[in-house]
Amino acid sequence: MNYKGYIGTIDFSEKDMVFYGKVEGVNGLVNFEGDSVVALVEAFHEAVDDYLAYCAEEGIDPQKSYSGSLNVRISPETHCQVAALAKLSGMSINAFIRKAVEKEVACHL
Repeated sequence: MNYKGYIGTIDFSEKDMVFYGKVEGVNGLVNFEGDSVVALVEAFHEAVDDYLAYCAEEGIDPQKSYSGSLNVRISPETHCQVAALAKLSGMSINAFIRKAVEKEVACHL
């Protein structure tokens, strides 16, 4: 689910017969639930709106901060191919991977 740039992950409790979810990428824990798809979507929107209002009142940055440093595990074969392609492109491996990730992210936004 996506609302105002926030992503909600969803699960289902068969025992409780309820959908429940969590707002991702925020400073804190923001949950929501509903007993139907419509109720779940409404609860997600309300949770995001309430969270944003709370952050505004408290002067809190609603977005979780990230360091910008990321470890990625890939196969040795892929690592070798990346190293070769980076060298051919006149780039460091880090710059090559950063460019590839930024290109992929741009395709999805």
